[in-house]
Amino acid sequence: MEYLPNIIFAVILILGIGYFVRNIKKIIRNIKLGQEVDASDNKSQRWKNVAYIALGQSKMVKRPVSGFLHAIVYVGFIIINIEVLEIIIDGLFGTHRIGQQVLPEWLYGFLIGSFEILSVLVLVSVIVFWLRRNVIKIKRFLSSEMKGWPKSDGNIILYFEVVLMCLFLVMNATDTVFQTAGSGNVISQFIAPWFDGLSVGTLYIVEKTAWWLHIVGILIFLNYLYFSKHLHILLAFPNVYLGRVEPKGKFNNLDAVTAEVKLMMDPDADPYAAPAETSEDDVPAKFGASDVMDLNQIQLLNAYTCTECGRCTSECPANLTGKKLSPRKIMMDTRDRLEEVGKNIEANKGKFVDDGKQLLGDYITNEELWACTTCNACVEACPVSINPLSIIMDMRRYLVMEQSAAPMELNNMMTNIENNGAPWPYNQMDRLNWKDE
Repeated sequence: MEYLPNIIFAVILILGIGYFVRNIKKIIRNIKLGQEVDASDNKSQRWKNVAYIALGQSKMVKRPVSGFLHAIVYVGFIIINIEVLEIIIDGLFGTHRIGQQVLPEWLYGFLIGSFEILSVLVLVSVIVFWLRRNVIKIKRFLSSEMKGWPKSDGNIILYFEVVLMCLFLVMNATDTVFQTAGSGNVISQFIAPWFDGLSVGTLYIVEKTAWWLHIVGILIFLNYLYFSKHLHILLAFPNVYLGRVEPKGKFNNLDAVTAEVKLMMDPDADPYAAPAETSEDDVPAKFGASDVMDLNQIQLLNAYTCTECGRCTSECPANLTGKKLSPRKIMMDTRDRLEEVGKNIEANKGKFVDDGKQLLGDYITNEELWACTTCNACVEACPVSINPLSIIMDMRRYLVMEQSAAPMELNNMMTNIENNGAPWPYNQMDRLNWKDE
């Protein structure tokens, strides 16, 4: 019975980590449903982006208030969870504050004191975030796509952080050995008097209860990430590394189409020659994208990384002028459809069975796609290098090249280019008439 708490702790730890790994494997499987893409270029620039954008949060602080508060939560939550290492060792081996025993007193006191200060800063930041969402009601949190679960999800994660920080402080405040040492209890020493009327035995129960709830809460939080927008805590770094490093105004071309255009412009080409034999791999199965399987793996990683902050939508000129387009909704819809496809695969023993749905039409409408001005404002605004525009353009390509479903104005322009060599409905012979006016 002496080792029963350690066994229980080990079982909880294994189950928590095991369930997390299982869900991460699902995410990897879903991302791999996309088309492979080569991102082996510009490695030095990619690592610079990770350091500057993901780690340094350079884009977050462009909005000083939310950026500064996010930096506190980010740094505080990551550093405070170093304490988890000590908790895991104590839980597995039955020790008590092993760090206090193996580290110099000044170093341990400095670490725990820093954790306590950061926990208070995190609490303040989280409360401000909650007020911004629910009392001040910042406009970008009130869009139609942010109703229901997305709104609840944002609040749940804030409640999680409040509870975990409070448990950490209570755990320290009721630890009589830690308080007696008087090293590192920079905040908890002011909380400890709240429990003065309790006996030593009761204090021990409170401290152990807070200890158990803290570690179990962290494991629950870890596994909640799979169901939450807060996957960006884990995915922001690979997403930034794989993010676009080419100029934002550069659009990709399909090799098959490029080859055809070059052939048409080649004066030595024989228009009556029989087409060259090519393998099936040389012919694209589909022009553009209508469902998540047509998108590439980086675009699907983008969808899982999106934290629904709404900076992209708040910068989008189409959205600002009242059009239906919301780049945030594009990413949320892509993730929702990808999750739906993943569940379909699980229900059908590892194989996707056509469910009569697709991303284009059932989730994202043509009106949203054609509202985009391709200005890249959403791409520039995203703090973790997500590219909603690439998904929009791939679905537009599908509409034009597969369904001939471009708007009338665009069809007229393409017809004019084909007939007149210019977007305007004037004969080529008349194109310079303006100079005589």
